[in-house]
Amino acid sequence: MTTLKHRVIAVATLAAVLLPAAASAQSQPQAWPTRPVKLVLPLGAGSGADLGARLIAEKLSTKWGQSVVVENRPGGDGFVAITSFISANDDHMLFLGPASSFTAHPYLHEKLPYKMSDLSPVARISATVVSLQAPASMNIKSFKELADIAKAQPGKLNWATITGATDLIVAAWLKKAGIDMVKVPYRNPVQALTDVSEGRLHLYSAAYAIARPQIQAGRVQLLAVSSSKPASMLPNVPTIAEAGFPDLTFDGLVGIFGPREMPLALRERIASDVKEALSDKGLADKLIASAQEIVPGGAAELAASIDQQFKAVAEIAKVLGLKAATN
Repeated sequence: MTTLKHRVIAVATLAAVLLPAAASAQSQPQAWPTRPVKLVLPLGAGSGADLGARLIAEKLSTKWGQSVVVENRPGGDGFVAITSFISANDDHMLFLGPASSFTAHPYLHEKLPYKMSDLSPVARISATVVSLQAPASMNIKSFKELADIAKAQPGKLNWATITGATDLIVAAWLKKAGIDMVKVPYRNPVQALTDVSEGRLHLYSAAYAIARPQIQAGRVQLLAVSSSKPASMLPNVPTIAEAGFPDLTFDGLVGIFGPREMPLALRERIASDVKEALSDKGLADKLIASAQEIVPGGAAELAASIDQQFKAVAEIAKVLGLKAATN
C-alpha cells in the first residue's frame, strides 16, 4: 500500500516534470492566426505607409495561410484609427503607422483619448522618405531660395505638412529662423498637394510617395528630403541638412503594434515573419521604389526608436513653449 509520504513524493515528482513543460507551453504563442488578420492604418490609400502595408500584407498572408487585410481609417489626426484599434482589443488586429503620430500627439492636443501603453510594439518596418516641396511656378531650385523669399516677405507665403511631428519641426524652424509664414491646415493631404501644384501653397512637407506624380509631371519642385541620410531612390536630391537646414531633419519611422496584452512571444514571432517578408528582394525593391527605406527590427528596436523620437520631439516642443498633454 502506498503511504501518504509516498503519495506526496509522487505528486511532487510529477509536478517537477509537468510545471516546467506547462510554463514553457505558456511562454510560447498559441496557434496564430486562426482567422483573417487586419492591418489598421491611420492614413488613406496611396500614402507611403499604405503602399508598404499592402506589400507586407501579401507576403504575410502567404506565410500565415490566412488573409491579411489592410484597413484604412484616416481622420482625427490618427485618433480614429488608434482608438478603434485599442477598443477592439483583438489579437488578430494589428496597427501599422508612423511613429510621428504618437510622438507629436501630446504637444498637438490638450487631452489624449489613449495611452501609449495601450499599444504593444511588435516590429519596426521602414522610414518613410519625407520631402519638402514648392510650386514649380515659383521657379526656385533650392530650399534656401524659398527660405530667403519667405524671410523677405513676412506673412506672404504659407506652409503645410501632414500633421504630426513634421508640424512641430517646421513651426520650430520658422520660429528660430525668424520667418513669418502662415500655416494652412488640411484634412486631406491630397488637397494640399493640389494647392502646391497650382501655386496656392508654397511649402509642403509630406511623404515623397504622395507628391511624386506632381513632381514627375513638373508641377511641383522637389527641394530636399528631410531624412538624416540620402534617400536610396533619390540619390541626387540633397537632405535638408545638406541644404543647410539641419533643424528640419526628420526620419519617418513606421512600425507595427499589437494590443496591450499581446504576449511577447507572439509579438516576436510576428516580427520575425515581418523581417522575413522585408528580406525578399522583390518586396524590398518595391518598398524602396515607393519611397520607403527598409529598417527592420523587432519589438525592442521599435520601442527604442520611438523613445528616441519622443525625446527629439520634446526638445522641439521646448522651442515652441509647448507642454505635453495628459491622458
